[in-house]
Amino acid sequence: MTRNRDFGRYTVVVLAAALGLTGLPHPTGVRAATPPARPDHAASGHVYVANLHSDTVSVVDTRSGTVVDTVAVGDGPDSVALSPDGSRLYVTDSAADTVSVVDTRTGTVVETVAVGHEPSRVTVSPDNRNVYVANVGAGTVSVISPRTLAVTDTIAVGEAPLGLAVTPDSRTLYVANAGSDSVSVIRTDSGAVTAAIPVGGGPTALALAPDGRHLYVSNLTSDDVSVVDTRARTETGRVPVGDQPAGIGVLPDGSRVYVADVGSDDVSVISTRSLTVTGTVAVGDGPNGLAVGPDGCSVHVSNFDSDTLSVIDTRTGRTSTVPVGDGPTGVTTQSTPR
Repeated sequence: MTRNRDFGRYTVVVLAAALGLTGLPHPTGVRAATPPARPDHAASGHVYVANLHSDTVSVVDTRSGTVVDTVAVGDGPDSVALSPDGSRLYVTDSAADTVSVVDTRTGTVVETVAVGHEPSRVTVSPDNRNVYVANVGAGTVSVISPRTLAVTDTIAVGEAPLGLAVTPDSRTLYVANAGSDSVSVIRTDSGAVTAAIPVGGGPTALALAPDGRHLYVSNLTSDDVSVVDTRARTETGRVPVGDQPAGIGVLPDGSRVYVADVGSDDVSVISTRSLTVTGTVAVGDGPNGLAVGPDGCSVHVSNFDSDTLSVIDTRTGRTSTVPVGDGPTGVTTQSTPR
């Protein structure tokens, strides 16, 4: 996939908007790194990284901190999500209008599912009944059955949907609409949109608190994170963060939120108790995708302009760096080996 600056083409997090806003050049090579030792308490498993310009997914072993496999997928992969049992990986092919379904045990694509225009995000419901795909170019969400691997519904949402989150009970889907400055609330049993919650400018990614009571929204163009009360369906506050916040995640204990700041080349750390930034961690160039490790001991950040993955030790704040493919975007983690 060739690099360009069209919002719809990039779709993913800031790759769509941030590069258009900042005009960051692509580096000629991977930046050298001499990081401290990787966290020795990381859970054994794998991290999956979508590489937008390589048309691949890098599989990183969390113990060794090395790429152990590279899976060829469709054109312009920019988001990844695992099934609850880790046996399948779903990859949005943004330039092909498809989702690649990967068998994680064999590292091969077993099916390709046609979805809406420019699929930008994918997530799987905790009960494994549905796969949800945000189509940034169509303003819709495609619903895929994991059993049949067919699209069972298409739901109209706001403009340029870029973020997805499902509640722990799988009953509610939240969609961040970057072009509408809102979050759509959807009943998963009916596919009905029941509310649109106003948030900050250019919402691009979502993270739910473990208890589902709060939703955290990274707002790319207003440089802040919205805090939404999910019961009241109201924004209750905003936390200023770095420049062009994108990927976002919450620790399993709910104590901290991590936000990748594309324009600042760092990650903001927010205390959920005080709703203030308590620290920042320097990472690579153009950080966008972010995933919290299942045990909460690590945070994984894809650096689009460095072609690397930063791994943050949440106990010490130290980082390590793993070279991956060209233009890494979406990230997800698995707690047990394939």
